[in-house]
Amino acid sequence: MMTQTLDAVFQDGGFKPLDNDSLPFSEGQRVKLTVEVPFETEDNLVELAGQVYKGLSEKDIGEIERLALDRGNFFHDRLSS
Repeated sequence: MMTQTLDAVFQDGGFKPLDNDSLPFSEGQRVKLTVEVPFETEDNLVELAGQVYKGLSEKDIGEIERLALDRGNFFHDRLSS
């Protein structure tokens, strides 16, 4: 049995390979398809983003936000020359 891994999208009710040029299959050939869904789906990213401050105090969250919004040193390495 030969194993071939390729990237595809599910579109119009079927799987469409992202790179048709490298397929070693002939038209109409039967294959066994195993699907792995990447972890980084949009829903998972939103869920992870919602947990970014989990376990931190309000004081810690405020400090992180202050540092993230402070652009004073954003280009500090470029301005010194």
